[in-house]
Amino acid sequence: MAFLADALSRVKPSATIAVSQKARELKTQGRDVIGLGAGEPDFDTPDNVKNAAIDAINRGETKYTPVSGIQPLREAIAAKFKRENNLDYDWKQTIVATGGKQILFNAMMATLNPGDEVVIPSPYWVSYPEMVSICGGTPVFAETSIDNGFKLTPDALEKAITPKTKWLIMNSPSNPSGAAYTEAELKALADVLMAHPHVWVLTDDMYEHLTYGDFKFFTIAEVEPKLYDRTLTMNGVSKAYAMTGWRIGYAAGPIELIKAMDMIQGQQTSGACSIAQWAAVEALNGPQDFITKNKAIFQGRRDLVVSMLNQAKGINCPVPEGAFYVYPSCAELIGKTAPSGKVIETDEDFVSELLEAEGVAVVHGSAFGLGPNFRISYATSEELLEEACNRIQRFTASLK
Repeated sequence: MAFLADALSRVKPSATIAVSQKARELKTQGRDVIGLGAGEPDFDTPDNVKNAAIDAINRGETKYTPVSGIQPLREAIAAKFKRENNLDYDWKQTIVATGGKQILFNAMMATLNPGDEVVIPSPYWVSYPEMVSICGGTPVFAETSIDNGFKLTPDALEKAITPKTKWLIMNSPSNPSGAAYTEAELKALADVLMAHPHVWVLTDDMYEHLTYGDFKFFTIAEVEPKLYDRTLTMNGVSKAYAMTGWRIGYAAGPIELIKAMDMIQGQQTSGACSIAQWAAVEALNGPQDFITKNKAIFQGRRDLVVSMLNQAKGINCPVPEGAFYVYPSCAELIGKTAPSGKVIETDEDFVSELLEAEGVAVVHGSAFGLGPNFRISYATSEELLEEACNRIQRFTASLK
């Protein structure tokens, strides 16, 4: 349609949203579908956070807020970064937005010129390259592999950087792979970045509180303080506090960048929802003990899913360090024939036939830039996960 902007031709719809929508449609048609596509915790928002929102409504906190967020929340964000990440930010170096997506989008919009490159390790969250493209930049993919746990290596980072590189986007723990970087791994990447002072880092730490076993979370500006002046550290309340629908993301970074993002947000949406901001103040400042309980539940689910998938014929599922996803390979199944008679030529064929034959909705790996794999979100009950994995085992055993 000639009326629409050229920028739209550079953007694909979100594959994760599409899978969730397809699963919903099949359910309304009466199909027995287990949807493992959504990236959100199945826990309810903690009561103290909900009560803080109710109190805010009753106090009349229902007016427009400053564009960058209410001061008590920005102070809570600065305190969180100091307490948990050893990062010193003044509250004026923080910004609040309508979810982490808006932080990312505004950072790209505020900094990218045509021809600027953004290095994105693959597999990647589906929205990173699309946002870069909308904002006029060029995504450059640095491939990882299942052999190194889907983590960016210093060598791959070095090869991806050019004089045009403006940003590296880091996501640890990662969506879709669950891979998380150790302190030593981050230091090795930081050493590469120190040799390229024109490259900034946007670190997406949204799954920070969801790491398992003895894994200790670090963020890159904490590991290499010399990167502080060119790092935007992003986080949010969606995953750790089960507040996906409240839509609060936040970040901290150099004041000039924060002011530029504030200016864009001022012409775009203005401040995030006032009630959600007051709820987020309580989330960050209030009791944190439920996070440990939720983590233990997620770890049990991860262990169940990894074990059962590795018993499925032709599936290889690594053990992720964090988040609530697994990213198994289905490479051994390419070329096999499904019960429908269709030959599985891609991971997209695999997930499509799995949905048709067994009613299990997962997301194909090529949507995240690396296949043949598929992503499963284990943010649902053990009962459903066990049933879904039984169906996957049955499906892979039926392939000829």
